[in-house]
Amino acid sequence: MGALPRTVELFYDVLSPYSWLGFEVLCRYKHLWNMDLQLRPSLIAGIMKDSGNSPPALLPRKAQYLNVDLKNLREHLQVPIYIPKDFFNVILQKGSLSAMRFLTAVNLEYPEMLEKVSRELWMRVWSRDEDITEPQSILAAAEKAGMSAEQATQLLEKISTVKVKTLLRETTEAACRYGAFGLPVTVAHVDDQTHMLFGSDRMELLAHLLGEKWMGPVPPAPAAKL
Repeated sequence: MGALPRTVELFYDVLSPYSWLGFEVLCRYKHLWNMDLQLRPSLIAGIMKDSGNSPPALLPRKAQYLNVDLKNLREHLQVPIYIPKDFFNVILQKGSLSAMRFLTAVNLEYPEMLEKVSRELWMRVWSRDEDITEPQSILAAAEKAGMSAEQATQLLEKISTVKVKTLLRETTEAACRYGAFGLPVTVAHVDDQTHMLFGSDRMELLAHLLGEKWMGPVPPAPAAKL
């Protein structure tokens, strides 16, 4: 009997481009490494406020670096990520509260769809420069991910419920307790120890902590079983 999978939590917000990068790399490895990947929709605004941090794009030099960095990472990680034209309005004013509440509802009702719906929301805001705040935008992402219109509409109606609001707040608070000051945050539970890793560029270190082989950000697909 093999060793039990180690739990790896990914705390993320679709407003965070680096969360998307970390998300895609971890999803590529979830069937290659002996781990139980658990996706944790969180609210980056709450984490920034709790930690006293501020968005890197507010600093001119960091904003300039962000443009170059994401271009390089787009090619290296093979993720179609592009900065929205109206960056400050999309990221700093519109935010992601409704989208993250919707993903929280997805996780409650249809957890098997969470990966696909999350990806579609990232695709909208960070690849196609489309809205993720209006109800019709969220519904479009859910349906493109494979949910029925009825399922998506029912979930959208639940984003204002106490249950969904509470779970998103609790997940965000859990990330803060682990020491988060931004997103993404990956938390690995290995041999009764907890390791918190910040950013999308700590996957090689994660492999080391898990005792797994790192094969780059785009590993070969697992061989099909006969």
